[in-house]
Amino acid sequence: MKTLITRKVGMTSIIDQAGVLTPVTLLSAEPNIVTQLKDPEANGYSAVQVGTETAKLTKSSTGHFKNSKATPKIVREFRVDEFEEGLVVGSVLDIDVFEVGDEVNVTGTSKGKGWAGTIKRHNFKRGRKTHGGRSYRRPGSIGSMYPQKIFKGKKMSGQMGGDKVTVANLKVSLIDQENKIIGVSGAVPGPRKGIIIIKGTK
Repeated sequence: MKTLITRKVGMTSIIDQAGVLTPVTLLSAEPNIVTQLKDPEANGYSAVQVGTETAKLTKSSTGHFKNSKATPKIVREFRVDEFEEGLVVGSVLDIDVFEVGDEVNVTGTSKGKGWAGTIKRHNFKRGRKTHGGRSYRRPGSIGSMYPQKIFKGKKMSGQMGGDKVTVANLKVSLIDQENKIIGVSGAVPGPRKGIIIIKGTK
């Protein structure tokens, strides 16, 4: 299963054999342990539950993870069409599931920017500052008299960032087995130390 829970380390750049400079995001990949396999008969759908890192668990959580002999801090579930051969509760998914050149989709939570106005949030144009203009950063009209309501999805001020974002079709540019680091070409959503899901496209 080409899926791992990782943490964002930061960005750097590497030079390949052709002398091309490529920006890469480094992801720290601790071993992922399969904590549960969900099948359609018992759960109504097929999924693999995976955990990583370690934490002090509650009594109920300890019972849930007893079969996998793990105490994970982070747990995620991934839907699958069918289970891979040899995949059982307690199986370890390591950095070696990926190879340099693999295409991956990367999912993370974007940086929270707090409450933002329309200029910062939606790139609205600033109003004029001459000839008596006073609407410098105001959004302007948000609707006419009819239908006397604001339609959902109207671009207005509001909370910016903190959304689940997936960047598709990035390439694995670097694998460091010793330090458990995966380098993915391009930018990845979220702050440093943020949780990142890296998933193979095939």
